[in-house]
Amino acid sequence: MIADCNIHHAELLPLQPMQFYCNSLTEYSRLKTREVKVGELLLGNLHPVRVQTMTTTDTMDTIATVEQSIRCIEAGAELVRITAPSKKDAENLLNIKNELHKRGYTTPLVADIHFTPNAAEIAARIVEKVRVNPGNYVDKKKFEQIEYTDAEYAEEIDRIRERFTPLVKICKEYGTAMRIGTNHGSLSDRIMSRYGDSPNGMVESAMEFLRIARDENYHNIVLSMKASNTLVMVQAYRLLVHTMFAEFGEIYPLHLGVTEAGDGEDGRIKSAVGIGTLLEDGLGDTIRVSLTEDPEFEIPVCKDLVKRYTNRNHHAPIQPLQAKPVDAGVTENISTGIQQNISLPYNPFEYKRRKSHKVNNIGGRSVPVVVADFMLKEKINATDLTAIGYTYDAVTDKWNISDAAADYIYTGNKTLEFHLPGTLKIICDAKTWYQQKNNASTGGGYAENIFPLFHGVEYLEVNEKSAAQNFIAIDVHAIDKDIKGKIFDLIATDVSAVLCLYSTNKHSMADVRRNMIELMDRNIKTPVIICIESHNEQVDDQLIQFSSAVGALLLDGFGDGAWLINDPEKMDNTKISGRNYISIQNNYQFLNATAFSILQAARTRISKTEYISCPSCGRTLFDLQETTAKIREVTNHLKGVKIAIMGCIVNGPGEMADADFGYVGSGVGKITLYKGKEVIKRNVDSHVAVDELINLLKENGAWVDPV
Repeated sequence: MIADCNIHHAELLPLQPMQFYCNSLTEYSRLKTREVKVGELLLGNLHPVRVQTMTTTDTMDTIATVEQSIRCIEAGAELVRITAPSKKDAENLLNIKNELHKRGYTTPLVADIHFTPNAAEIAARIVEKVRVNPGNYVDKKKFEQIEYTDAEYAEEIDRIRERFTPLVKICKEYGTAMRIGTNHGSLSDRIMSRYGDSPNGMVESAMEFLRIARDENYHNIVLSMKASNTLVMVQAYRLLVHTMFAEFGEIYPLHLGVTEAGDGEDGRIKSAVGIGTLLEDGLGDTIRVSLTEDPEFEIPVCKDLVKRYTNRNHHAPIQPLQAKPVDAGVTENISTGIQQNISLPYNPFEYKRRKSHKVNNIGGRSVPVVVADFMLKEKINATDLTAIGYTYDAVTDKWNISDAAADYIYTGNKTLEFHLPGTLKIICDAKTWYQQKNNASTGGGYAENIFPLFHGVEYLEVNEKSAAQNFIAIDVHAIDKDIKGKIFDLIATDVSAVLCLYSTNKHSMADVRRNMIELMDRNIKTPVIICIESHNEQVDDQLIQFSSAVGALLLDGFGDGAWLINDPEKMDNTKISGRNYISIQNNYQFLNATAFSILQAARTRISKTEYISCPSCGRTLFDLQETTAKIREVTNHLKGVKIAIMGCIVNGPGEMADADFGYVGSGVGKITLYKGKEVIKRNVDSHVAVDELINLLKENGAWVDPV
């Protein structure tokens, strides 16, 4: 706590040292941050998580921007951000604000600033909040490799201080809030020279600006660490919290978001994986879901994310983590460099997959598997496998297998009576397996590809098990502690065992994570499939639940597979966040596609083309939704290729730093094509730009003809 604080806020809750970035890894608790005022809206200090969006209209078109803002506000937006790329745009914010007030709307407005400090200084006198990007507000990114001496680096900091301080003083004078918003793809050449393209660089980029603001006794600040890569994004936010607390003894509010998430269900899943992972641990004071859609459609997704954590603190107890003494000679934690008296068996600031031994095709270095749940299907036919990626061709008597084909199918107490695709394996209840394992009539290699599932204590009670592979399902919340201990003791030496962990605790992700930590503490290397059952009736709620709970574990390196379960009879299958992106004609297809999308969003298994698509704004130079759809249509068969579709130079090439190829608006009707960060073709006419993108893919060996 600092003595010269000019904003009232309650006493901060201390972070437990062993958690590093949140109050607890086992007990849900919102991280208490400094209170910030945006107009009359309060952020941080345990106020509700605020939802916001950004307009896509031309800021100079006052009426269009006002009317779109109203649609967003009526959908539930508590803040509305508007781009101000020039002084004229910034000045027109006054007309927009006045027109909104005239129509009875007083929702706080946020000016989005990138390259123009003068525009920020104008906007700060008009709207309730300005957003600046440290990577391009004063620093520049020219994709140059520059080495800075310590003296030169210090000179650049002084230059930033000189240029940034006037804005800080204006914000302080006018009571304007500020977001210091770092973007992974737009780190300056100076930051890159010292920290590289890393979460550390993202954090330091923001901290430089925050230190300057604090020196001016200005604290009305929100921070963000946005990236299109969910791993980088989550690590950066965690590291930011840790760094602020270590340096200042307090934490400023966090604006959460996955930048350039895309559209449709993929955009929702990717956003929920990143944002949901942080919300699960109590981080986040305001969120924005960046979809390549009209902005009012972002708000329901935000609200669905936030409502998952309403009353979450009323969950059943989870065994707390115990402090562990470290050797007297150990003076620092592997990830923080700060002295600790405890340790975790994994590093929450760096991704490293938990070590497990390989059982069949699960664990070890194998990509995580997907289990398709057919437990509720009365009779399973060969045609049903189409929904999970297998299509039978009767003429050739062969199965066609897609890149997103499930690896296992769970049949419950049923058996299959047809020849199986060669890569598909079956899990069934232990009693059914025992009855059918020698049934020659099933054919198709059935006996060699069917494996038993033991429910908890069954694993301890039966004598006969598969010599190759045995699945053990455990509800880590409900199972007796002694029984679980005996199961863990037994699997420690059973090289055929695969755990299927789930929790019926309200705080299920943390409950499963606690057990993953126990496995690591005991050096048990049994592979683990993460299981989750959703009882939500809405498709979008299920997407968010699956993505948040499974994605959070995957991002910490936990899990060798995903098993999603629901009851289609209880679902309203017509809508997803107000848009008919999904009509669940086949629930098995929905679950299978969702599982693969979560694995891809967590960067643990790539099964399809990835699109890094910005959400559009007033700077956009072409119709993003139409163009994204057109590019998807001709490239969606290119497994593993990352294509960025950016509306303007602000969001690209910076924000497409993680992409293999880029399609960026460079002028009205003009496109610039990139390979990585390198410009390949400039000012391509938009009418032929998609064809030119395909040619670029072909020239670089990234193209295959669609089947």
